[in-house]
Amino acid sequence: MSGPSLSPRALLHLLFNGARAVDVVQAALQMGLLDALERGPVSLGELAARHGLIPGRLYKLLDCLESLGLVRREQPSDALVEARYTAAPGLRAAADVVLGPGSLERDRERYAWRALRGRLPEVLRGAVSVPAADFAWPPSTPEQVASFEASMAAGLGPIVEAFRAHAGRLWRDGARLLDVGGGDGTLAAHLLEQRSGLHATVYNLPATEPLVARTREARGLGARLGFTAGDFLREPLPGGHDAISFVRVLHDWPAETARALMRAAHAALPPGGQILISEEFRTPERLAAQFFWSYLLMGVDSCVSRLREVEFYTSALRELGFQGIEVLPGPFEIVVGIKR
Repeated sequence: MSGPSLSPRALLHLLFNGARAVDVVQAALQMGLLDALERGPVSLGELAARHGLIPGRLYKLLDCLESLGLVRREQPSDALVEARYTAAPGLRAAADVVLGPGSLERDRERYAWRALRGRLPEVLRGAVSVPAADFAWPPSTPEQVASFEASMAAGLGPIVEAFRAHAGRLWRDGARLLDVGGGDGTLAAHLLEQRSGLHATVYNLPATEPLVARTREARGLGARLGFTAGDFLREPLPGGHDAISFVRVLHDWPAETARALMRAAHAALPPGGQILISEEFRTPERLAAQFFWSYLLMGVDSCVSRLREVEFYTSALRELGFQGIEVLPGPFEIVVGIKR
């Protein structure tokens, strides 16, 4: 929902009241108000009658939503009950993702961000860090690996949606995909379920093999979901694939490492093979979604995790000799390049 940007003071007022803002949106989600608002415009009187609410109190809750930019109000007269409201497009789905039962933000609460709260000056000077036992990068023990991969799988929804939208463009029957750093195989499983003729292999550290095996068994994918153990920082990428994907992998490494991985993909692909990059590209939307990690990783020097503009990747692919470079739109863009 477009409108004038907030002044610094107005934004800080909202940030200070962040916990109360979440409570407001949570209540609107639980009561079904967001569903009605998305079908709007709907009057306050209709909302109050339908949900058994006191109009004057509901008006204040809707003021809270309006201050957050989540609803738009029309006031044809001074009567409260005649005020009409419309939700920002996609509000209901967004609230469910961020605040619902499978909330990505709630999943992140288990990380040790509280070790930094109120101590950021000391963190920035290097006197305070996230304890290594609470966040190891890269993950080393089986427990750390399983915890990290579960957290990554929880945020795959928009990426799966982007690949689904472009499946006809990306895959031919019998295509073989190598998903580099493919976690527990959840993304590969979704892609296989979208495209019956596709075969996918997850290339990841040996510790993730049991996780991929669990995904394979749970989704009934059999031999279509394979696994190859390796370390992409120290070994060449395996050949024999028509496409190689990097999904939320390259932004975790310095620029030269990211370029080296793209170069390794070029070496491993056959002529006509595709590289697919779906990353945490640097946009206002993605910066907001990454706020938690930006905060936590102030105290973790071993993880670079740098959001870069999409042009970093398209330029690097061009320099490496890829052709037909495109940026496919979606909730997570997909950069495609072809080896000639």
